[in-house]
This record gives sequence, C-alpha cells and structure tokens, in this order.
Amino acid sequence: MADTVHLKIKPKFIKKYRSGFPLIVSEAISNLKDLKEEGTIVKLVDDNNRFIAKGYYGKQNKGYGWILSKQEHEKFDMHFFKNKITSAIYKRKNLFSDEDTMAFRVFNGEGDGVGGITIDYFNGYYLINWYSKGIYQFRNAIIEALKDAVDYTGIYQKKRFDAKGQYMEDDDFVTGERGEFPIIVKENGVNFAVYLNEGAMVGVFLDQREVRKTIRDKYANGTNMLNTFSYTGAFSVFAALGGATKTTSVDLANRSKPKTIEQFSLNGIDYEAQDIIVEDVFQYFKYAARKQLLFDLVVLDPPSFARSKKNVFSADKHYKDLLKEAIAITEDNGVIVASTNSSAFGMNKFKGFIQKAFQEAGFRYKIVEEFSLPEDFRTIKEYPEGNYLKVVFVKKIK
Repeated sequence: MADTVHLKIKPKFIKKYRSGFPLIVSEAISNLKDLKEEGTIVKLVDDNNRFIAKGYYGKQNKGYGWILSKQEHEKFDMHFFKNKITSAIYKRKNLFSDEDTMAFRVFNGEGDGVGGITIDYFNGYYLINWYSKGIYQFRNAIIEALKDAVDYTGIYQKKRFDAKGQYMEDDDFVTGERGEFPIIVKENGVNFAVYLNEGAMVGVFLDQREVRKTIRDKYANGTNMLNTFSYTGAFSVFAALGGATKTTSVDLANRSKPKTIEQFSLNGIDYEAQDIIVEDVFQYFKYAARKQLLFDLVVLDPPSFARSKKNVFSADKHYKDLLKEAIAITEDNGVIVASTNSSAFGMNKFKGFIQKAFQEAGFRYKIVEEFSLPEDFRTIKEYPEGNYLKVVFVKKIK
C-alpha cells in the first residue's frame, strides 16, 4: 500500500470537514491527481499543512473515500475496527435480544464511523458489504475485528464493486460454517428465506422493517393490496398476515415469482389465493387502468434507478408521474405507501413530488404517517444524505 497522501482541502470546505462531514469529495480537493492506489491512507490538510482529518481513498459513486478519524496519528488496524464494531453492536443490543427479529443491520457505514462498509446480521450469520476497492484493502483487519467482537455461526461478504465501478455478485464465504440455504430468519415474527450465496440481493431489504410492520398492524386488514416492484413479496406477506383479502405482487424479474411463493409458503399463506405477476410495473399500471382495477392499499417502492426494454426510471425525474399512475388505480380513501431509497433528494422534495402528483391527478390527499431509516441504520447529522429512505403513507381523498 502506498504511503500516506496529504490532500489539500480548498478553503471553502475546511469548516465543513472540521465540523465532521465524513465523505471525501473531489470538488473539495486541490491535488486530486495525487491519489493513485485505492486503500491509501489520506490526511486532509489546509493550505498551511495544518491537519484536519484522516481517512482512506476509495472510489464509490458517492465520492473518493471516507474520513475515519480526527486524530492525526490514529492507526487503522484491527483494534481500531474492533472498537468501532463493538460500539455498533452495543447500540443494537435491544435487537439482539428480540426473539421475534433476527435480521437487522449491525454496522451502517459512516453512521457507525467507517464509511464504505455495512454489516448485516441474519440469525447467527454476518454479511459484510464492501462498497469500494479502498475499504476492501482493510478486509483482513476488519474481518479479524468482527470475528473477535461477536459470536457467529458464519461470515459472508459481498464485494459491491469491480474495476469498472459495477457491482460484483458472488458467494464469498469467509469463515465459520457454510450456510444451508435458505437461512430462515424472523422479522417481527414473520419468516423470511435469506440466501447469502446468490449475489448482492439476499431476499429482504432490512431498512423497510418498520414500514412492513406498520402495514400489517394498521393498514392491511380487509384491503385489496397492490405491491409494485415487489422483489420477493415481503410487503405482500405482511399485508396478507395483517388481514388483506388479497394481495397482488408485480415485478419484472423472473425470479420474483418463485421467491414470492417461497415467502408466502414459509408463513403458511396460500400463495395460489394471491396474484404474483411477472411484468414491467409501468405496463401493469396501464393494464390496471384499462381494466378499471382499483386497490385499497398500494405500495410504490421503485428502485432509485431502473431500466427495462421500454422504460428508464429515475426517482428524481419520474417519481411524480409514477405516483400519478398509482393514484389512478387507488380507491377513494385508499392508502398509497410512497417510498424511495434515492439519496438525490430529501423528504421535503419528496413530499413536493407527492403534492404535485395529487394536484395534477385532481385529487386531495392526507399524509397519515412517514418513516425514514430504522434505528439500526444509524446516520449522522453531519451527513444527512446517509438517511436516504423516505416513506410516506398517503390517503387519497376524492
């Protein structure tokens, strides 16, 4: 690994970094060309070479690395990472003691002091996600720190990068016992099948835990529910268990149907009584409008960016129009669960999309609940972009 590189911070960014902003961004650095090898330790300094902060160089779509310490002589070794992990584990002690939930995040990147890495827990198994070649250079120290800090059945990893900046999806068993997949985990008493050996997406998005519980406990009973971009049908399972008369799950991926059938079956739900449709959601909206289908409860949780043969979707450009299509097939006094994981905009702008969509559709609305990330997805106030999840329960009023 290369020697430490001193990065000259432009004057207008110095206060921001001294105040705790954790992301190394290109526009803040005068000598970006000095960065050569990912994983290099970097010291941020001002024009007079006065120390500001210390971190590492690792390219993600977000930036060029992360600040790890305000201490100039801090060593990023196993003991450093063990302290971070141990602190993070302690903050999740309530979740570890919850017998009804055995899948959650135990380390959330910069929210727990080390940007570029997350660690999730699945009933005795830990999954490390590496988001840059830079943080991956510290893998031996971090894996040893995790092994030393927790009791584990097995550890897996996902390298969410390659030389072209694309995600690598591979098994990458690390240590302990290999899992017999699927691993069955509980979330608020509901069973999920999880596969740590099938690429980056393992079967459930953990950041929606509280939203799923709220749908089951407060909104599902007696409803005809539509779940769009349904993935493995997690929202549909919770709705069915909450008393929905019927659920319809729509996703373009062929694997979504057998995965959704599996999740229903694990929870004793007759999947044949539900509709599981493999189709482009954008086309399904047109079909539903033609057939005059109406739903009492609609979950609209698209990826922040998606491409199909006929459509390109970007949340910051197209969410409003997608929401209008959902409004058209929602019953009066029905509820739309509008959700996005895009970090490109905040909650206020998202609510602006909602307002414009209802206005253009000719309906009034009422926001009845809203959610951001759950407690295990820790964030810091100095980096609000890290709190990417925005979920708004909206009632359609005629």
